[in-house]
Amino acid sequence: MYVMFYPQLVAGPIERPQNLLYQFYEKHNFDYFRVKEGLKRMLWGLFKKLVVADRLSLYVDAVYNNIGHHSSSTLIVATIFFAIQIYCDFSGYADIALGSAQVMGFTLMENFKRPYFSKTISEFWSRWHISLSTWFKDYLYISLGGNRVSVPRWYLNLFIVFVVSGLWHGANWTYIIWGALNGIYLVAAIILAKPKAAFNNWIGITGFPRIYLFVQIVTTFILICFTWIFFRANSISDAFKIIGRISRFEGSLYKNETMFYGLMAIGILFISEFVPEYFPQYKLALRSENAAIRIGSYALIILLILSIGVFDGGQFIYFQF
Repeated sequence: MYVMFYPQLVAGPIERPQNLLYQFYEKHNFDYFRVKEGLKRMLWGLFKKLVVADRLSLYVDAVYNNIGHHSSSTLIVATIFFAIQIYCDFSGYADIALGSAQVMGFTLMENFKRPYFSKTISEFWSRWHISLSTWFKDYLYISLGGNRVSVPRWYLNLFIVFVVSGLWHGANWTYIIWGALNGIYLVAAIILAKPKAAFNNWIGITGFPRIYLFVQIVTTFILICFTWIFFRANSISDAFKIIGRISRFEGSLYKNETMFYGLMAIGILFISEFVPEYFPQYKLALRSENAAIRIGSYALIILLILSIGVFDGGQFIYFQF
């Protein structure tokens, strides 16, 4: 039952026995509130997958599969779109998995916590694919000695974990470089922590907490997007060609219907995650206390799924891993 529990069988979250096994021995009576919340989460997961991820994938695939025909501005947009695509594709699956388990009375661990609002790379990895990150921490990082070793060895342990996480995604140099870059980011952040703090105090940006927060989030997002180039590129040579074209900052932007639908979906996604992140006291849309707003939100999401969702049978990205 533990191994074959179907909601999270294919792509996680990677459950621990101590969290799931005891739930198989409990009696799960029907609970209206639990079922309703589970179905709402499944609906939101479908929106993230069909309306956001699969819609953006049409633009991303068109650009990344024909990089020679696109300018730097288009490649930048496609890279940002892929960052949102892979997040919505995977977290959308997680929402469906957690929601379907919740309908049946089971509680699975959270796998994503709005990672693109992270202020640092370390925080990003504490919010992204949490079940895999903690698995690597417990079974590889700690086994290597963790931080209870010399400082150089500690840095090496961190780097090894991220390289292995890249290799876990596939025996391809693009994934290995993606993992290595994240490892370098994390080690560099530790080494430069004090100089960075001193520099920030010197320029006085810490005196403006909201601006400082915005700069931190944007900087982290840019660094993560850079690594996604290697993750998505069809080959190492393609990845470096993309980086070379982006660095030129020239050319016109490739626009189409998919781009505008994608931007609209991203806007809905941003608002839905921004409010709970910074204004948790407000309940929007699906979680509103106003029944009319909730029902209207259900109808709107279903309408968006049916009207601009992509129903081409596209698999979830993480099915291949």
